[in-house]
Amino acid sequence: MATILDKTTDPNWAWQPYRPSKEAPWNLQRVGHLYRRAAFGATRAELETGVKIGPDALLDALLKGKDGLVAFDAEMEPLAKNIARYNDVAHLRAWWLARMLHTPHPLQEKITLFWHNHFATSYAKVQSARFMLGQYELMRRHALGSFASLLRAMSVDPAMLIWLDGRDSKKGNPNENYAREIMELFSLGVGHYTELDIRQAARAFTGWEIQGTQAVFNPKQHDEGEKTVLGQTGRWKSDDIVRICLEQKSTATFLVGKFYRFLIAEAETPSPELLEPLAERFRKSGYDTADLVRAMLSSNLFFSNRAYRACVKSPVDFVLNIVRGLEGKIGTTALALSLEQLGQNIFSPPSVKGWDGGRSWLNGQTLLFRQNLALALTSTEDPRFGRRCDPAETARKYGKKSDVELVEFFLNLFLQGDVSEETKKRLLDYQHHAHKLLTPVYWSQDDVANHRIRSLCHLVLTLPEFQLK
Repeated sequence: MATILDKTTDPNWAWQPYRPSKEAPWNLQRVGHLYRRAAFGATRAELETGVKIGPDALLDALLKGKDGLVAFDAEMEPLAKNIARYNDVAHLRAWWLARMLHTPHPLQEKITLFWHNHFATSYAKVQSARFMLGQYELMRRHALGSFASLLRAMSVDPAMLIWLDGRDSKKGNPNENYAREIMELFSLGVGHYTELDIRQAARAFTGWEIQGTQAVFNPKQHDEGEKTVLGQTGRWKSDDIVRICLEQKSTATFLVGKFYRFLIAEAETPSPELLEPLAERFRKSGYDTADLVRAMLSSNLFFSNRAYRACVKSPVDFVLNIVRGLEGKIGTTALALSLEQLGQNIFSPPSVKGWDGGRSWLNGQTLLFRQNLALALTSTEDPRFGRRCDPAETARKYGKKSDVELVEFFLNLFLQGDVSEETKKRLLDYQHHAHKLLTPVYWSQDDVANHRIRSLCHLVLTLPEFQLK
């Protein structure tokens, strides 16, 4: 990774709110950019509405979510209860994908996915869909709330107590796993603590057990002695260690850096000078995540060329962008199974560090899997998805018939028209010659026409630009 040096490194300019101008107009490209980072892609109607209402109103809408969230949550709750009752991790993954796909508040789910990777906890060790579901609910509840409250609750979350062996940490035999990771991965970042800080903090986390489905503090198993952690001495317990970590200047900087790579540009190392204004704002806000996300997503830097297509789509983003764009009505069980091949098996991150992301999502094998999954979704011939995500039906809905109309429609829908003239020409050439391709003799003219539309859509989804968000 390399630090980029240009005018966008000036924090006075970078974090000022974006205002449309002749040089940086509010257009379809910037609407699509915001939807890719703050949601899971957009429908045609959402893109067009976004252009009309402007950046401030669109960001306000994304931060607030649409009406109907309470009803949506109530509809999903019985399914969650069954998943917990039968310890059904396969349907747990499908259930979360369904939430991401259909939620009235996609930004909330997007940031919950960020926290899932930050507090990476895997069913492979926890072995309880109930506890994984509980951790998900915890992250979603605090997704756009207080990071301080989230960190405090996560430190005694049952899934986390199993994942990092906190339930086995007793007086006289403290386990250091969580004490290490709360400093290294969850708050301070590498280099801002010592091994002695970890050993002392581990003593403060002793005494937590799981009784039934609840985390319970057992004072008899807690080390009540004095501990010195990050320069502070006292008879600390778990909440004290969280407080001490949150008081360190490095915590806000570390978190802002992670959000920067998630929301703005993942393959670079931003300078401390660029991050510091937002880090200071994050500290002073009491770790208000919504305020930080708003500041980033409304900034000049976010809407600059430096951030545009500067992140690789995760498998979740890739898949849901397709389904949302085509307004598909598919079930998510098969979709969840497909994600494992693409490298992102939700509720099972590969390690406590989570998924590496970025370019690691793409290699010869995963690119082939992406192309095959895009074909399965759009061909209407795969029994897993059938005709429930049909590009031909979507094109008909919007009255697109001619080759030029169809090429422009799919390029605008998925890439907001932001491809080279050569790419457009190749797609048009394909359409002009596609009718010459061999098709089954029993196909009607409508069958052939629909096949051409579906094949065109698949070609758009395999373009290099579609792998980027």
